[in-house]
Amino acid sequence: MQRTSLLLLSAAVLLAAAVVEVHAGPPPPVKLSPDFYSQTCPRAERIVAEVVQSKQMANPTTAAGVLRVFFHDCFVTGCDASVLIAPTHYAKSEKDADINHSLPGDAFDAVVRSKLALELECPGVVSCADVLALASRVLVTMTGGPRYPVPLGRKDSLSSSPTAPDVELPHSNFTIGRIIELFVAKGFTVQEMVALSGAHTLGFSHCQEFASRIYNYRDKGGKPAPFDPSMNPTYAKGLQAACQDYQKDPTIAAFNDIMTPGKFDNMYYVNLERGLGLLSTDEDMWTNVRTKPFVQRYAANNTDFFEDFSKAMEKLSMYGVKTGADGEIRRRCDTYNSGPTTQ
Repeated sequence: MQRTSLLLLSAAVLLAAAVVEVHAGPPPPVKLSPDFYSQTCPRAERIVAEVVQSKQMANPTTAAGVLRVFFHDCFVTGCDASVLIAPTHYAKSEKDADINHSLPGDAFDAVVRSKLALELECPGVVSCADVLALASRVLVTMTGGPRYPVPLGRKDSLSSSPTAPDVELPHSNFTIGRIIELFVAKGFTVQEMVALSGAHTLGFSHCQEFASRIYNYRDKGGKPAPFDPSMNPTYAKGLQAACQDYQKDPTIAAFNDIMTPGKFDNMYYVNLERGLGLLSTDEDMWTNVRTKPFVQRYAANNTDFFEDFSKAMEKLSMYGVKTGADGEIRRRCDTYNSGPTTQ
C-alpha cells in the first residue's frame, strides 16, 4: 500500500512538473518561411518586384539606397522596419539619428510604393519589414547579383529609437577593428562582415566621408602629404577635383566602385587591391590581417563572393526579427497603427 502511494505521489509530482514546464515558457515563435504568404498574399513577391524594378529603372541609385536602408534597419534592434518610422512633433525616431540623415528618399519611396500596392491586393497582410527584405533581394538580383533565400513572416516594430543608430551602426571613420567588434557582438563573423561590405559595389559616398584622405592629409606620425599614399595617385587627384566644392555643396559624392558602379559584382574587392578604395574603412579592410584574406578571395572569385554574400544576407535578414505579439503589421510603413510602445 505504501509502495503504491509513493508511486502515485511520484506520478503526481512528475505531472505537476510537466504542467509547470508547459505553462512556464513563452509560446513557440512563428517560423519564418519563404512561402509565408503563399495562401494569404500569393503575389506578394511579384508585386514588390514590379514596383522596385520600375523605381530602379527610373532612378538607378535606388538599389544601393534600399540596401543601405535595409542594413541600417537590421543592425539596429533587428529587421523590423523601425528605420521607416517618420518622426513626429511628439516622438523622434531612427530617422533623427545623425548617421541616418543621409539615407536616400528614393529608397523609402520604393518601400512605400510597394506597401501601397500590397495593401490594395491583400490589406493588412504583408509587413513593412518583409517588404524591405524582399525589395533588397529583388534589387541585388536586378543589378547582376545573386538570388538568395528570403524567409518571410517578420512583424513591424512597435518602437523606433533616435539614439540607437549612432551607437549600433559602423561609421565611416571607424577603424576596421572597431567595425569587427560591432559585427562580432551581433553574432557575425569577420568573413560575413567582409562579404556584406561587398554591397559597396553599388552606390556612392558623400565627399565629406572621405575628405580627410584627399585634403590636408597627415600620416600617423603627423607628416603631411598631398593625399593618403595608399590611394592610387590618379584616383586621388580625380577625387580632389570632383570634391573641391564639397563644403559649399555637401551633396557632392563619388561612386563607391569607380569601375562598375551600377553592377553588383566583386569589383569592389578588385578595386581595393588597386588602391581604388574610397573610404578609409575600405583601405583598412585591404591592409588588416584578419580581413585581407577574404578580400583577396572575393577579388579572385566572383562565385565565392556571391555564395558568401547570399549566406550572410540571409543571416542578416533574420537578425532580431519580431514575431507574434512583439510586433504588428503596419497599415503604413512610416507610422504605427496605434502609436509607439513606451520603452
